[in-house]
Amino acid sequence: MSSVGWGEAAVLGLIQGLTEFLPVSSSAHLRIFGPLLPSGGDPGAAFTAITQIGTEAAVLLFFRHDIVRIFLAWWASLTQRGRPMGPDARMGWLVILGTAPIAILGLLFKNAIEGSLRNLYITATMLIVFALVLAVADRLGRKQRTLDRLTWGHGILFGFAQAMALIPGVSRSGGTITMGLILGYTREAAARYSFLLAIPAVLLSGFYQLYKTWGTENTVGGGQTLLATVIAFFVGYAVIVGFLKLVSTRSYMPFVYYRVLLGIAVFVALGMGVLQPI
Repeated sequence: MSSVGWGEAAVLGLIQGLTEFLPVSSSAHLRIFGPLLPSGGDPGAAFTAITQIGTEAAVLLFFRHDIVRIFLAWWASLTQRGRPMGPDARMGWLVILGTAPIAILGLLFKNAIEGSLRNLYITATMLIVFALVLAVADRLGRKQRTLDRLTWGHGILFGFAQAMALIPGVSRSGGTITMGLILGYTREAAARYSFLLAIPAVLLSGFYQLYKTWGTENTVGGGQTLLATVIAFFVGYAVIVGFLKLVSTRSYMPFVYYRVLLGIAVFVALGMGVLQPI
């Protein structure tokens, strides 16, 4: 029997859609705000992964032309021997290469990711620490490189940065965007690549959790999870449009301030007993 009602599921879907693509960590927000809802429980890593299918569906829709072009070029590079590798085919291979770290580390540390790493003291610390890292990267990064200058070495570094998001509070987009800024990429290039790089990892994780939890009793029921996923899709699509427009002209500092304030608020709530670490 699900302990999360339909209204709460809708709120969690809204949170997921609003935060997935911003460098603020959607998993941290679900972990923090889930226990504050009337049901008072952590929605869990499985719920987080499954609702991310909705936000990734928004990415597939928004970048559909780019994705089809990249896939066809990648497939041609695989099937047509001797054909020179163009930028789209190369991008396809770079996304695969960058997905390897999070796939490997996700399997190796599966139990910790679903258990001890969801401790709210860790989440609050990661929110603040990686806010400061993002602030330094945004201020000192050269912001000159475009995605057509993405190298194989940078692809691996982006992949390890994305893998850090296995810890709630780091942020998948925040990790990859920060790495992009450190490596000298423009804000928009770093953001676009973070969207593309997340597609295989998020979809594989989401469908794995869907398969693993199908037919089992969970904190959030199947219907409520579906509702949250659908809401996350529509809200996520709107966020993508707004976020790409924002980063082309503005810095990431508002997100830095928000992360620090949220992290401090979580520490205060933990100290007052409003939130429990586990």
